[in-house]
Amino acid sequence: MEETTYSAKDIQVLKDLTAVQKRPAMYIGDTTSRGLHHLVNEAIDNSVDEALIGFCDTIDVIIHEDNSITVRDNGRGIPVDTHGEYNLSGVEVVMTKLHAGGKFDDKVYKVAGGLHGVGISVVNALSTWLEVEVVREGRRYYQRYEHGKPTCELKELIGLDAEGDGYAQGTKVTFKPDDTIFSVHEFDAHILATRVRELAFLNPGLSLLLKDERSGDSRTFKYEGGLVSFLEYINRNKHVLHKPITFEADKDDVKVGLGLQYNDSYSENIFSFVNNVKTIEGGKHVSGFKAALTRVINEYGKANNLLKKVSLDGDDVREGLVVVISVKLKDPQFEGQTKTKLGNSEVKGIVESVVREHLWEFLEENPKDADNIIRKALEASRAREAARHAREIVRKKDFLMDSLPGKLADCSEKDPAKREIYIVEGDSAGGSAKQARDKNFQAILPIRGKILNVEKARLDKILKSNEIRTLVTALGAGIGEEFDLQKARYDRVIIMSDADVDGAHIRTLLLTFFFRYMQELVSTNHIYVALPPLYMVKKRKETRYAFSDEEYAQVLEELDVKEGDTGVKIQRYKGLGEMNPDQLWETTMNPATRCIKRVNFEDAAEADWIFTVLMGEDVEPRRKFIQEHAKEVINLDI
Repeated sequence: MEETTYSAKDIQVLKDLTAVQKRPAMYIGDTTSRGLHHLVNEAIDNSVDEALIGFCDTIDVIIHEDNSITVRDNGRGIPVDTHGEYNLSGVEVVMTKLHAGGKFDDKVYKVAGGLHGVGISVVNALSTWLEVEVVREGRRYYQRYEHGKPTCELKELIGLDAEGDGYAQGTKVTFKPDDTIFSVHEFDAHILATRVRELAFLNPGLSLLLKDERSGDSRTFKYEGGLVSFLEYINRNKHVLHKPITFEADKDDVKVGLGLQYNDSYSENIFSFVNNVKTIEGGKHVSGFKAALTRVINEYGKANNLLKKVSLDGDDVREGLVVVISVKLKDPQFEGQTKTKLGNSEVKGIVESVVREHLWEFLEENPKDADNIIRKALEASRAREAARHAREIVRKKDFLMDSLPGKLADCSEKDPAKREIYIVEGDSAGGSAKQARDKNFQAILPIRGKILNVEKARLDKILKSNEIRTLVTALGAGIGEEFDLQKARYDRVIIMSDADVDGAHIRTLLLTFFFRYMQELVSTNHIYVALPPLYMVKKRKETRYAFSDEEYAQVLEELDVKEGDTGVKIQRYKGLGEMNPDQLWETTMNPATRCIKRVNFEDAAEADWIFTVLMGEDVEPRRKFIQEHAKEVINLDI
């Protein structure tokens, strides 16, 4: 082994914003789409913090044609006076120093989403350039930064309208993310709209404009109804069992806002926020709500003779439930800079106490609604018991069959992190895939036809489906409440279906199943869709594949080929079974050359809505959706 030295001179100290540029994922989660949009969230959250304490009622978010973005508010504006310790303006300290800000005590901000003082400085560090304008006391100031470093001192803009774009005070930040850092370079207006919409729901009366100069689209989000409007939005196109239940309470310096409503679906949807920040992994506030809900429903049911010799569990009382939990407190302890989970242990008891008091009051005052809720939970309980028996049968059968289903062609690799499984439509395509695959790390599971539409069935019925039981057994991580990602036998689950309408239907049925009963697989980026080619064009020794009609036309032009030319072979693949194993490997299964799409969702409410519309019981919302989007269809079999 080559001898190396290691001494104090080898220890590096990363100064200023260099640490952020070296390890961006530590501060924003990752450098893909999620991290890119997190930059915007950091800027917006600063503006919303001004709104929380009553100094801001308007926020503009503007996506420019060059993919730079502006976030502007009419708050107090970042301080421009000189900071005594650093001898820099307040603006420059905030923009260039980690852990700098006015949110470390409650003198300036009683509650805030930004707590660590790294948000906007991280945005600056990860941007090719950033410009900030501040309007305070009728005077307008400007400073520009490149790669986190100022190109000029903060200067007053003399002779210009101090109000800028009609703002008598406030802060305007415009930045261009660094393309060398991020793997995704374009902002998705839909993702930003989701966040802006949520903030409008959570802050009644706050006006948020989202403008996309690339498309010309512009929309203002403002909801006076608050949580009621939020619930109505989520439950659109669902049959609700009662009017929205909403309440707010202050307890021990924690403000709790909660809205809940049951519908007749079989899934639960919990949306949780702390100081307007979405906590996608939940935390103590969610734990407190769940504990209180289960206890109140059981106590009320028994006190009113609605439950006899039956105790409902948490999954029973949350079936068909939509809930929005919003807590605001002085010193929230988030787990990590990206703030996805709340850790304050005291919040659990506070939320539990508030929910117990107000939910009990609602049930007492609305006995008919209470009866509907408990009847729904009882049906869920009976179905859960039936599902438990079905699971036991499945487990027993699997044990007798030596666990893995016979149709599964497994791989030899033992490390789940290096394994992937292709779910393939039909035995013919399954046979080709088994011959094409790399047996070391690729497994093949053929499924027959279209699986059960799980949007229209409870778990007990779902577990009677042979195809679904085979799929659950092969993946090895359980289903529903028992799903455990740590037990998953494969890192990638790849859906490979024919490039036609039937294949799209099968793909949608599988995605519905994963979203409803193995959602963590989707949210943690383990589900993929394979993209097999539509055409093969062979001219002499050159073979080209096209994955769309547009690409096919381009290939014909590049090879100077016309349909009908002699000596040229053109094949339109109608199904995976028409491809020989070599072609399937080269185009769809070889990691070095294949094209696969990762399935994820940024907006759980929108994902829930689209599955309800497309896969649910009601025909009318689906008909309306088809009529509105008919012109967007690019693949139609007649």
